[in-house]
Amino acid sequence: MADFPPAPADRTQPVPPPETQAGVESLGAGGAADARIQAICTWLATAPAGLHADATTLQPASSDASFRRYFRVHMQKPPATTLIVMDAPPGREDIEPFLRVATLLRAGGLSAPKILASSVERGLVLLSDFGSTTYLKALQGARAEGDLSRCDALMRDALTALVRLQGIGAPDLPLYDASRLRAELELFPQWYVARHVGAELSVAERNALQGIFDALLANNLAQPCVLVHRDYHSRNLMVLEADQELGNPGVLDFQDAVRGPITYDLVSLLRDAYISWPEEQQLDWAIRWWEQARKAGLPVDSDFSVFYRDFEWMGLQRHLKVLGIFARLFYRDGKADYLAELPTVMGYVRPVAARYREFTPLLRLLDRLQGLAVQTAYTF
Repeated sequence: MADFPPAPADRTQPVPPPETQAGVESLGAGGAADARIQAICTWLATAPAGLHADATTLQPASSDASFRRYFRVHMQKPPATTLIVMDAPPGREDIEPFLRVATLLRAGGLSAPKILASSVERGLVLLSDFGSTTYLKALQGARAEGDLSRCDALMRDALTALVRLQGIGAPDLPLYDASRLRAELELFPQWYVARHVGAELSVAERNALQGIFDALLANNLAQPCVLVHRDYHSRNLMVLEADQELGNPGVLDFQDAVRGPITYDLVSLLRDAYISWPEEQQLDWAIRWWEQARKAGLPVDSDFSVFYRDFEWMGLQRHLKVLGIFARLFYRDGKADYLAELPTVMGYVRPVAARYREFTPLLRLLDRLQGLAVQTAYTF
């Protein structure tokens, strides 16, 4: 959900391949879109890295909140094999961070896609295919069937992989510094409060909100610094076959990785904008991660209560940002689907605001906003 490229949020949301392969002619949307499809087909025809793909089988493989797009393509030999083409138009997207972080993650023992071929000048990457079953889809299905042990197993795999990810040294990645964290927080008054709710803050409210932002940033920046994925949640984790890669989860959407607070990715996973869990379940998983992190030698506080306070304060920073991002995705980028997730995100914000006296002004503001009409007819 990185917010510095043009349209922040979850980048990679795989969808199942279509029943029939309608062919590349069905992909054109006119103009630049057609030109990019032709560029993909031309590149595939050169057999990059000696791989022979059947460009006529090219089909959309994911939706995206940035300019990146993903396509599934069948290989000519063997015919059952499929790969993923990432299309990142030069000038709008840069594939080099993706390539760099993918190498880091795979070297660190994570199931990140294999980079089979790439062309920086064309903005194209050929990747291994992790299929179409996201953690979100699997978790929702298991929960609907009452199979909570399946949910627990998947989440424990994700927690174990997260500990491994956070142990990867990444000194060359950018720092999740105060300017980035504050810019994210400013999305809340700009896009959620002003644009989505249509409210104007008083001088006192603006000052109080800035005081809250200051307190959050002081806490966030004081936390130990590790590699941060930035979108480690159910839409960016894939369920793999038993013998595929290094096991669950397959990790996607990592190109915006930074060095930052140790609780950030854990918040993303346990307080997910797309699927919510009872607080006691969140606590159980948080304790399991904390125990593994300590055994792995990660710089986690030895007092769980201190750690959990950091976790909650990091979560408040993230969720205020997400409220702003999801509103921006609708009003600026025309992506309405994200509005449906706002109640889940607000469901994380209010309990934390109520638990800590430092956030009492935020709770009062949220109480006032509840009485205002939301422009898109959503109420909170």
